[in-house]
Amino acid sequence: MDYAFAIQPASFTRFEEEAELTQQCKVWGLISEKATKAKTFYYKRSNVSLTCSIVGYVDAMTAVIELDSNQLHCIHPSYLKEMQAASFGQRNATASEDGTAAEEAEQALTDEAEAPKPAPEKEKPKKAAAPKESKPKKEKAAKLQLPEEKVKMKATITEFATVPNHFTETDDEVIIYEAVSILDPDMEIGTAWSSYSNTLKKLELAVGDTLTFECKIVAKKLAKHPVPYKINNPAKMQKVTD
Repeated sequence: MDYAFAIQPASFTRFEEEAELTQQCKVWGLISEKATKAKTFYYKRSNVSLTCSIVGYVDAMTAVIELDSNQLHCIHPSYLKEMQAASFGQRNATASEDGTAAEEAEQALTDEAEAPKPAPEKEKPKKAAAPKESKPKKEKAAKLQLPEEKVKMKATITEFATVPNHFTETDDEVIIYEAVSILDPDMEIGTAWSSYSNTLKKLELAVGDTLTFECKIVAKKLAKHPVPYKINNPAKMQKVTD
């Protein structure tokens, strides 16, 4: 069944790796610092307890969970943390006459999305300008249909960079690749990026190295860089020597 209370995110960042989810749950205080993976969470509302999983985030203060109905729902991480307490339903049963405290707590998300914006001031009429020559519009590049399974790829390292992590005080190290292509099925990708993990650091990679590897590739833009695709968990990486 679908739940009418669900607040669907207009857009959000989905966790691609278990380690990324686990780290973010620690930042939000949903699991202990010693935990090695995320646990099962419960969404409680009107004397109902639903199992849910955290799948991503809209921003640092808005988590996105997936309910047992496969619906996505926005929630403040601190409020989700309160719901894990055994006494949560009893404590919130008297918060309002009909017992729907969750509705009141989450209404802020809906109100913010639906709040009317002030009408812009009317501009004074301007003198008609001479017509400009219309320039031909650039056609947008067709969106690639990326394979969902692991594929063998080839790419050349063009840069080692860092990008800000909104949830920690340190920057994340990344690798940016050019001439990225899938070998089977044959598909040109262009540019992509991946995390510069400790495993990759052991390979002593350098700018200009051409590599082959197996991985999943997804549409995920790199912050502050015009790189639209991410290489997830590259494995069996080998340097190509001409």
